[in-house]
Amino acid sequence: MSSLTPQEAATLLGVTVKTLHRWEIDGKIKSTRTAGGHRRYDIAELIGNRSSNELTVGYARVSSHDQKDDLKRQVLVLESYCAKHGWEFEIIQDLGSGMNYKKKGLIRLIKLITSYQVERLVLTHKDRLLRFGSDLIFTLCENFGTEVIIINRSDESTFEEDLAADVLEIITVFSARLYGSRSQKNKKIVEELREVALKL
Repeated sequence: MSSLTPQEAATLLGVTVKTLHRWEIDGKIKSTRTAGGHRRYDIAELIGNRSSNELTVGYARVSSHDQKDDLKRQVLVLESYCAKHGWEFEIIQDLGSGMNYKKKGLIRLIKLITSYQVERLVLTHKDRLLRFGSDLIFTLCENFGTEVIIINRSDESTFEEDLAADVLEIITVFSARLYGSRSQKNKKIVEELREVALKL
């Protein structure tokens, strides 16, 4: 399909039809007319226009309030990395489990990627995205033309370390649901399990 209806074009660009019409009035995009007088947009031109407005997104996440210092460090690393490369960027931050797919920041990130607005996604580590399912997001990135950059690839953990971290994450989530994320009992359980995990 070489041309799109206004609704299809708006969906491709992640905007409303009203915004699309405003862009046309402003001369940012052009349309042609069918024999019946309906607007049609050239897909190649839209993709080219989209490319000129693409954004670099840095994504930072920690699991709990106790890790806010780590979140600040992640943000600082992402900002420094993006600025050094001269990219226009936005940092999205999340506070929540790597098993939670409904985090506000993650949902915003997915919407940006699937509306072709993200040129590249930058992470400090792969597991900052999701504990399980990050490959699903990476597949979305591939399909929507988003480059993925993981800054600390060189010090990726071993399979055993990943497994221990995954088990700890699962137990942390379920113990938080049982006892409350801030309860002393939950914190004690998590600390004991962390010690065991580190010995694996």
